[in-house]
Amino acid sequence: MSVTQQQMLYDEEQLRLMEEVCIVVDENDKPVRSGTKKECHLMENIHKGLLHRAFSMFLFDNENRLLLQQRAAEKITFPSLWTNTCCSHPLDVASERGSKLDEAVMGVKSAAQRKLFHELGIKAEYIPKERYQYLTRIHYLAPSVDKWGEHEIDYILFYKGHVELEINPNEVQAYKYVTMDELKAMFEDPEYKFTPWFKLICQHFLFKWWTDVDNSSKFEDQEIHRMV
Repeated sequence: MSVTQQQMLYDEEQLRLMEEVCIVVDENDKPVRSGTKKECHLMENIHKGLLHRAFSMFLFDNENRLLLQQRAAEKITFPSLWTNTCCSHPLDVASERGSKLDEAVMGVKSAAQRKLFHELGIKAEYIPKERYQYLTRIHYLAPSVDKWGEHEIDYILFYKGHVELEINPNEVQAYKYVTMDELKAMFEDPEYKFTPWFKLICQHFLFKWWTDVDNSSKFEDQEIHRMV
């Protein structure tokens, strides 16, 4: 597909973001090189084993309701699907990369803070990284529409607290806070379509973690849970 054809088919800002540089990792989550977001999300590369680092943030309010977002229709991958609060990638920059787990966790926390502001307008001073709880990592693969997909080692982060939102409509078309029972009801309602990573996390982990959000550190581990 030519550059002109891509510009006609996809949103200009989302095409620009496809040039961001992600962290390509091996199956043990060790960085091996950098790769553009576009390169990392093409299924032809994913089928060859290309794997990159990502994060999924779950933000709860003071009533333990989870903030969900519906991805904007402009998104190139998984447009218009409902998902957890914020899902994205650390960049291959000094403040967001790391080889050892503790360094990598700090990197994804920095990335999460950056993207929470970009997507939801949550200012950094209201969501200090020191209060993010890292839980675990999952390794999954999922195709999206057209030629795109995901193949990630996904770091799971929790945060609890009140935040003020200023939604970026190029990233998010809707949002809602839900209780555990309300989310389960959404899964039963065919009106709602969800991202594959969010469904996997819910099926295997989330509802157990959600029962004790205030003590979520007890769920922390150093594993990479394989779901491929």
